[in-house]
Amino acid sequence: MKQSIFIIVALILFSGKVFSQIFVHDPVITQQNDKYYLFCTGLGITIWSSPDMENWTKEGRVFEKTPEWVSETLDDFAGHMWAPDIIYNNGQYYLYYSVSAFGKNTSCIGVATNSTLNPEDTDYKWVDHGIVIQSVPGRDDWNAIDPAIAFDNDGQPWMSFGSFWNGLKLVKLNSDLKTIAQPEEWHTIAKRQRSFDIEEADAGDGAIEAPFIFKRNGYYYLFVSFDYCCRGAESNYKIMVGRAKNIEGPYLDKNGTSMLNGGGSLVLKGNENWYGIGHNAAYTFDGKDYLVCHGYDKHDNARQKLIIREIQWDKNDWPVVDQTK
Repeated sequence: MKQSIFIIVALILFSGKVFSQIFVHDPVITQQNDKYYLFCTGLGITIWSSPDMENWTKEGRVFEKTPEWVSETLDDFAGHMWAPDIIYNNGQYYLYYSVSAFGKNTSCIGVATNSTLNPEDTDYKWVDHGIVIQSVPGRDDWNAIDPAIAFDNDGQPWMSFGSFWNGLKLVKLNSDLKTIAQPEEWHTIAKRQRSFDIEEADAGDGAIEAPFIFKRNGYYYLFVSFDYCCRGAESNYKIMVGRAKNIEGPYLDKNGTSMLNGGGSLVLKGNENWYGIGHNAAYTFDGKDYLVCHGYDKHDNARQKLIIREIQWDKNDWPVVDQTK
């Protein structure tokens, strides 16, 4: 689950300074011209930029103040916006973000747009469009956080999302990328076993979240995170994957086990350098595929840091990421 990451604010002293290591949660990246832009969990969604994905400059935040609809919808909103996704479509950048109460599915996914990511551009302005999806305790057995957008082979947009409860969901969007398509079409794409005796309002013990769908090799690859983030040295996050020929699934792992039955093949986990690694996205930049995620550094007080690894592909078209760094 996500939590308020106050340490981000405490450790980053001022904008304009270049950092080779940055403290982030739930990073996503896009490229505009010769610069990369990273968005992550933080007050108003934190923004970083880099010429090379190695040296980063803090660029401020998407929202200088919380949109009014958030405060009106969530009584106990703590201020931090979680787990963004960033895409470019039809001349606009779409920034999806989560607002929630930690450990509850009192949650919403919103979207904002901008025609440019360069803060020095005169057209730079984030316009918020409000709620795309909302989950309500007692009504929904899913949690409206961790959005990620993917397009199927017909160009139809879908949003994957979810955390704990009864697993990860996929919903069809309209072409405006701001609203759910009608008639509504929903799918469960991955879940883990949840103890039957846990109250419905409780997140439960089916620890899965952060779906991200990546198209390659004629497959849709569904990356997810198993187990627990946000616990410092007790974090045991790990990245798993399955794949399908259709975006709706079923997603199967290397052994043929469905991700609806707890399946998933390991991509990356903690090692001698990291307590846990998770909440990933996957991209192709300049002909190379990359895994972008965060980990809890064993050599630096379990602080959450950006991890970027190149993805290789084995002879059976499964993703392979260096496990030793």
